[in-house]
Amino acid sequence: MTTIDDLPIRDDLRGRSAYGAPQLDVAVRLNTNENSYPVPDAVIDAIAKAVQAELRDLNRYPDRDAVALRTDLADYLGHGLTTANLWAANGSNEVQQQLLQAFAGPGRVALGFGPSYSMHPLLAVGTGTRWIGALRDPGFGLTPAAAVEQIREHQPDLVFLCSPNNPTGTALDPEVIDAVLAAAPGMVIVDEAYAEFARPGTPSALSLLPGHPRLVVSRTMSKAFGFAGGRLGYLAADPAVVDAVQLVRLPYHLSSLTQAAARAALAQRDALLATVDAIKAQRDRIVGTLRERGLPVADSDANFVLFATGGDQKAVWQAFLDRGVLIRDVGLPGWLRVTAGDPTETSAFLNAAEEILS
Repeated sequence: MTTIDDLPIRDDLRGRSAYGAPQLDVAVRLNTNENSYPVPDAVIDAIAKAVQAELRDLNRYPDRDAVALRTDLADYLGHGLTTANLWAANGSNEVQQQLLQAFAGPGRVALGFGPSYSMHPLLAVGTGTRWIGALRDPGFGLTPAAAVEQIREHQPDLVFLCSPNNPTGTALDPEVIDAVLAAAPGMVIVDEAYAEFARPGTPSALSLLPGHPRLVVSRTMSKAFGFAGGRLGYLAADPAVVDAVQLVRLPYHLSSLTQAAARAALAQRDALLATVDAIKAQRDRIVGTLRERGLPVADSDANFVLFATGGDQKAVWQAFLDRGVLIRDVGLPGWLRVTAGDPTETSAFLNAAEEILS
């Protein structure tokens, strides 16, 4: 049987594994930061009608520039943004891939501060970009001075910042973003996939966009909107950035069905975002309960919690799975990540945790 090693694959891809969390059929799935609440019936009806209206014209290509969708996204974000500031694609991963294609690539360097989102280095490799994995401090923090030191040393063409950070959950101090913008010679991408879950008073990098043409803020509808299956991510930036990514995007990359479904979901945002506070309450319940039991837990502005296991995280992960609870081993020795689910799912996790970690 032919294997991948028998093919003339690029040398820098040999030995690598495709990205992906385990998709297992268990009672409680809290490993991929999905929104546990199903889409409300009223929203289902609205999306169904919007998609139905597109079906007769499937023989035609979709709006290549997704202008109506971008207009709706600008309205949702506010901050004085317009259609020209927004770009959308099939998930924020595709948005970030396009940014790497436009501003990085062969002979150029991207830098991120780990532990952070594991797709960023994979996207870099896929676009032929050299990846520099700088590190946060032992407590998972990042200071302006530490960030600037790494940027001055490596002079990256593109910097990734996650706020709130995945897998640790904590939002960045705005001073870090300010310092990186001042020091970075190239583009600065702030990944705000979990921004809607941030604790009150947590600022968004969207407020920094005026006067910073090299700053890009990426967002997603997968988490807070519960639209993970719809695959819609987007960015906000100077209009010149939008012009740049259009040089590398595939023609008609967003189907007419995706655009219609996303616009319908945005129109129903009050109903969809109604679950955010409930998810934040379960997140805070997890943080508080685990800390009461004496476990180190990272502060979280996201819909997940990173907690210490007090031992081999692989064995602890398996112990949870044996009890029907699937959480995430993100490769940090002694730490695991759990998504904040609905009250029943959270209780199942906490009950299992009491048995396993006591």
